[in-house]
Amino acid sequence: MSRQFWPLYGLRITTPRLELALPDGVVLDELAGVAADGVHDEAFMPFSVPWTDGSAEDRARATFQHVLGTVAQWRPENWTLSLAVRCHGRTVGRQDLMADDFAVTREGGTGSWLGLAHHGRGIGTEMRAAVLHLAFEGLGARHVTSAAMTDNAASLRVSEKLGYRPDGLLVESVRGEARTVLRLRLSRADWEAHRTVPVNVTGLEPCRELFGV
Repeated sequence: MSRQFWPLYGLRITTPRLELALPDGVVLDELAGVAADGVHDEAFMPFSVPWTDGSAEDRARATFQHVLGTVAQWRPENWTLSLAVRCHGRTVGRQDLMADDFAVTREGGTGSWLGLAHHGRGIGTEMRAAVLHLAFEGLGARHVTSAAMTDNAASLRVSEKLGYRPDGLLVESVRGEARTVLRLRLSRADWEAHRTVPVNVTGLEPCRELFGV
């Protein structure tokens, strides 16, 4: 993919085990394949938008379209950075960072998923820590938000370890049923107090205008 006109393809975030980057065609195919193989127990829906319902092909196509859509729809005042997560060179999941009017609010939000085969290894915490470093250290965020179903213990544990605080409840309709979602908020001070994962960011400078900073 061209970095000349879309420098975000040159942005890299690395941790001891992981590399996060906007996927090129090959890695995007790998990411779609991970989604096709499943990202959660079929008996439990952790997402407000149940994009994982349907066939393996449906999940793969949804992943492919989502990532390409974020590039096509990107504006400095409204953006979603959708990064492929690779662990020791193997694609394992996706980590998003998104914001509206970031230059004004200095606030972003996160969303993610991890291939079912890679759960339980601490990767979810490490990849969120990576993108939080980009938000706070790289872009100067004041707060980053997240959300999880109140019965999604794994996601809530990740947020707790990284220093998020509860920020209220909301009720959403998912698969025709009412589900309670816990909003979470992480301040810069709490991020600094809980950061334990070494993170390195490269290729950010050419991208700053695209982020609105």
